[in-house]
Amino acid sequence: MKFRPGHLLASFALLLVIGLWLRHSSAPPSIRIGVLHSLSGTMAASERPLVDAVRLAVEEINAGGGLLGRPVEMVIADGKSDARTFAAEAERLIAAEHVSALFACWTSACRKAVKPVVERHRHLFFYPLQYEGLEQSPYIYYMGSAPNQQIIPGTRWALDTLGKRVYLVGSDYVFPRTANLIVRDLVRANHGNVLAERYRPLGDADFSGIVAELRALRPDVVLNTINGDSNGHFFRALHAAGLGGIPVMSFSLAEDGLRTIGPDAFHANHYAVWNYFQSLPGGTNQRFVEAFRKRYGADRVTSDPIEATYVSVQLWAQAVRDARTDEAETVNLAMAVQSMAAPSGIAAVDRRTRHLWKHVRIGKARSDYQFEQVWEAGDALRPEPFPDYRSRAEWQDLVADLPEAAP
Repeated sequence: MKFRPGHLLASFALLLVIGLWLRHSSAPPSIRIGVLHSLSGTMAASERPLVDAVRLAVEEINAGGGLLGRPVEMVIADGKSDARTFAAEAERLIAAEHVSALFACWTSACRKAVKPVVERHRHLFFYPLQYEGLEQSPYIYYMGSAPNQQIIPGTRWALDTLGKRVYLVGSDYVFPRTANLIVRDLVRANHGNVLAERYRPLGDADFSGIVAELRALRPDVVLNTINGDSNGHFFRALHAAGLGGIPVMSFSLAEDGLRTIGPDAFHANHYAVWNYFQSLPGGTNQRFVEAFRKRYGADRVTSDPIEATYVSVQLWAQAVRDARTDEAETVNLAMAVQSMAAPSGIAAVDRRTRHLWKHVRIGKARSDYQFEQVWEAGDALRPEPFPDYRSRAEWQDLVADLPEAAP
């Protein structure tokens, strides 16, 4: 039988298909991680950059060969700035998508909604934000600061440096209301005076009443726990009212938030307390900033939540390598001894609390949407999620008595 050229081409095509199929079928399955942040709603502008931070870390891990010979795959879900949606999506990611870990949430309300889901599944959850403390879980790693690493030193510095007549403004949910319990204690202990304590719903754009009260009271400093895009509305209202001279200390507004305020409403007396600023010197941070900008654009900025998110993925990856598995409970055990040279300094897990040791820094906002560091605590501080001047039971009773707030 004569062999025709067409037969030869068909044979090559068949061999190619078989080869591709064999290659695909023999490829190791990916390690899937859940990335659960608000991609819509009032928190979207704050949380989308955290998804970018996870992606940067995952791409670096995969470029280095992945984990355990397997690529890492992101499964992204939208929490829609809603606590109930976060809980439902966490359940789906764990039970249906079979992710190995969750990297999730910004607000404490959403974290508290996800917490029981993670605990019921005995899973693993990395939370990247500074928060009000008064919480621990055997399944959550708190990658942002505890109260003694942000709220307490930031408030003390403001009282000592800016003045003791204090005005409190925040979004109406868990973090601001609980944080202000601690702030009031500090103001009282330092013989200061809280002139007023006001809250607006998450996403609110109307700060006319608060601005009118600020004009009348003229506090020495505003302690700001507003979250999300309401921060832009608040600072623009201050600017429009000619109150830019009142110092503001923010606990939830970082570099990317400065950009949303805009140059016309830039507040020259704006301070923030974080563990990381993009402007920090050092080769590790410079490489991180350069990598982030190379991936996402020269106009992009990093921030404390972005850095904490990136570090959380890298620490989890180290734990997976050490555990030689991505199984959540085994990785949880390996996480207790992890540390790394992070852009903010050495990031070390405190096995007692599942929080990180942190350097505390205060920065003054600059017109280039960066912060100039004006104070640093010195050595890294051990996390204390329950400030030790009250017992854990006393803190829990105080929190239980807080008025109902928006979720």
